[in-house]
Amino acid sequence: MERNYIEQTIPFQAGDGLECNLVNVKAEKQPPKGPILVVHGAGVRGNIFRAPVETNFVDCLVQNGYDVWLENWRASIDLEPNEWDLDQAAKYDHPKAVEKVVEETGYNEIKAVIHCQGSTSFMMSAVAGLVPQVTNIVSNAVSLHPVVPRWSVFKINVALPLVSLGTRYLNPQWGNEAPGVFPKIIRSIVEVTHNECNNGVCKQVSFTYGSGFPALWRHENLNDATHEWLRDEFAEVPIHFFNHIKKCIKKGHLVSLSNEQDLPDDFVNNPPKTDARFTFLAGKKNLCFLPESQGNTYEFFEEYEPGRHAFHLLPDYSHLDVFMGKNSARDVFPIILKELEM
Repeated sequence: MERNYIEQTIPFQAGDGLECNLVNVKAEKQPPKGPILVVHGAGVRGNIFRAPVETNFVDCLVQNGYDVWLENWRASIDLEPNEWDLDQAAKYDHPKAVEKVVEETGYNEIKAVIHCQGSTSFMMSAVAGLVPQVTNIVSNAVSLHPVVPRWSVFKINVALPLVSLGTRYLNPQWGNEAPGVFPKIIRSIVEVTHNECNNGVCKQVSFTYGSGFPALWRHENLNDATHEWLRDEFAEVPIHFFNHIKKCIKKGHLVSLSNEQDLPDDFVNNPPKTDARFTFLAGKKNLCFLPESQGNTYEFFEEYEPGRHAFHLLPDYSHLDVFMGKNSARDVFPIILKELEM
């Protein structure tokens, strides 16, 4: 399809000085529905929402009148690798990204779509009261309550300490090229244990993030071009992050790793400090974070404001194919658009 967009990259500085950026994508005419912040997960980048399908998620938002802002926070592979955790993103990155969008657009209120660890960390910002300008938030896959398959529990408790002896980062790019002894060992293990396709990065992603074959999507939901394109869309993710999410999984909900000022130690012990309306999406076949993850968070918010928020179980979807699927524009995007208007 023809895409006559205005696109620019706007840098912003996180609260601790880290240089991040926002990719602004909009139609040539003034977008009538205002700005929307879109937040990627771990070890990817804002471009993950622009899969090579007829209508990708950014297309959908632009065509429906939104001024789209893709946030490249500290987990982005477009930035220099760094040993980030969710506390840092919640305190330093997302509040400054929101402030920058407000500053650039002149809107006092914005909306957001958040995914995976972009969702967990942004939810931390929201419930801590650090992003009051965001009034409508659509979250995919996981937010305040990370629930994972049993095999993932084993991997993070047993395999992660062993892997951490050899590296500070895991990198799905080892499926393309594995420089050094340890990356070659990991690549060999993955090649032996993952026979679901011939894409080395796809298999490394499954080894890194979940329990499935594959873990972050269903192959039948991706077209061939997307399956090939994703070879360049995943890179370093720090062991330090996995140690944080391990602590949260054990607890059953998000907790602080390092007791950062301005963040609570426990993110579900008190009422959320936000007036935003939330929509929670969960792929029924998600093998990274189980659907109960979003169901539990939806119930948490329902306790405080019954009937205000929404939960949608997507029967034929997994994790990232919610946004990258060849039929997502038909199956998923209309749900998101409707909830953004509520």
